[in-house]
Parts: sequence; structure tokens; C-alpha cells
Amino acid sequence: MGKWGQDMASERVGVYPGTFDPVTSGHMEVIRRSLRLVDKLVIGPATNIGKGPLFSLQERIDIIKDDIADFSETDKARIQIAPFDGLLIHFAREVGASVIIRGLRAVSDFEYEIQMANMNARMEPNIETIFLMASDRHQFIASSLVKDIARLGGDTSQFVSKKVFERLKAKFKKT
Repeated sequence: MGKWGQDMASERVGVYPGTFDPVTSGHMEVIRRSLRLVDKLVIGPATNIGKGPLFSLQERIDIIKDDIADFSETDKARIQIAPFDGLLIHFAREVGASVIIRGLRAVSDFEYEIQMANMNARMEPNIETIFLMASDRHQFIASSLVKDIARLGGDTSQFVSKKVFERLKAKFKKT
């Protein structure tokens, strides 16, 4: 037994779901902070996206892999990228998660997220939802805004990694 009575053999698994279209500096902040809370982090890019993503599922997986490439070997070993289709709560159960991690930027995010968290809690009371507030450096960053800026020829380099910046430029290259 651990200090607080928790069996140290049980691994605390967290799921961080999203579209990650593309992954932003805000997403990366949530990933880094999540690693302080869980033993294993499953990043779950959603496959069934009604929004019509800019990047394919494989591209989004590759982008996440690229962006975590600079993490320590220990942290990388604790991350799994597993796309999912269907209900988040079913996916969380499948991977053995005890927590769902959601990043919040603003009050408007909270209204939607609390509804989803409450529905998930009804369906599976043993899985908690944890909200991580974005730092003031990342509060305003949204993948949709980043794509709009890139589409209109703006500089997105302060909102995404260099690798994502290059991918966005290639997607919207004017020929």
C-alpha cells in the first residue's frame, strides 16, 4: 500500500481525447500537465469527426508523435496514442482509464464540458473527469482559429510547434 492507502501496483490511466486538428501549444501544455497526474496517458484522437478535419486521422496521429518526440524517454514511454470512434466513456473503459482529462480555455468551454462530464459520470461513475485550465499563454488558442489564420496566410508559429507550422503551410500552399 502507498502513502495514502492506494495500491501502488494499480496504474492510474488517464484519457485525453480530442480532434487534435491540429495539435496546438495548448494541447501540448495539457499533455505535459496530465503526465504529472497519471501513470499512463492515452491520447485519443477522435476518428468520427463531424467537423470534417483538415488533417487525416493518420496525419493527426503523426503530428502528435512528432510533437511528443522531444519529451523524455520516460514520459514518452507513459504515452499511448490510440484513436477512437464512438462514445468516449466506452473508449475510456476499454483502455482501463480511471480519469478523462479535458482542457478548458474559457467559461464557454466549461458549459459544454460539464454537461459531457455529467453524462459520462451517469454512464460510468467509476471514471472521473478532470478539467485542466489553460494557462494565460494558451487560453485563446483553438485549433479552428489556428486553421483559419493559416488558411488566410497568417503566421501560426506562436500557436503550434515548428513541425505543425510547416504542415499547415504545406496544406494551404498557394500554387
